[in-house]
Amino acid sequence: MTTASSAQAPVILSETLNGVRTLTMNRPDRLNAANNALLLELTEHFRQADADPAVRVVVLTGAGRGFCAGQDLGDVSGAGMTFTEHLKATYNPLIRTIRGLSKPVITAVNGVAAGAGASLALSGDLRLWAQSALFTEVFSNIALIPDSGSTWFLPRLVGYSKAFELMAFAERVGADEGLRLGLCEHVYPDETFRQDVQAYAEKLAARPANALRLTKEALNATMNSSLHDALELEAILQQRAGDHWEHQEGVTAFKEKRAPEFQKAGKV
Repeated sequence: MTTASSAQAPVILSETLNGVRTLTMNRPDRLNAANNALLLELTEHFRQADADPAVRVVVLTGAGRGFCAGQDLGDVSGAGMTFTEHLKATYNPLIRTIRGLSKPVITAVNGVAAGAGASLALSGDLRLWAQSALFTEVFSNIALIPDSGSTWFLPRLVGYSKAFELMAFAERVGADEGLRLGLCEHVYPDETFRQDVQAYAEKLAARPANALRLTKEALNATMNSSLHDALELEAILQQRAGDHWEHQEGVTAFKEKRAPEFQKAGKV
């Protein structure tokens, strides 16, 4: 049960530093298990970050020792809803917002990511794990199926059969195994995790924002398209990239043998 002080605390903490907006799920006493308030507010925070020109990269992480332990089974705010209604009202809009964001999203998995929390961990464009991270598709333990995008994300990362095995047995995956399987791009020590994530995100924020936005658009589209469709889309998006000031800056910097400046004031 949450204390009075934790009940009054914001369920999402937001901080922006050097172009990186960090969104922190803030229910540490529940391992950041998701209730309706957290899911709805998190969706709104992502939308705000997308609209803010000062934000170039968004990081999603959790407060305390957990990333997100999945759905808070003690939450009664959606008790009158069916499973379908609840997913369509909460998790599905959040996952669509993350995947449709025009800016790179990093999920910084600082601890346990279970159930729908595992889905959130998979939803980023890039995934960074702390050494203590623990991933589990726990749904089958309560005779449910993985939701919130897990059935789409996981097989694309580890293959169909391994995804099925992880889901069927609700296997727990630690950081080293997660890195081997391709569930994350990097693993950092717990002691320096926040700093390492920030440094990585700032490095990403220094890259050309328009080109990355178009790259993300292309990758999202081609995940379910033919080679023909991918080639056609690449041709269209490449023109949009080539017409942008970032491209000219990159070419000029190359000719002048200097590092390109993709974070020019007032330009996105």
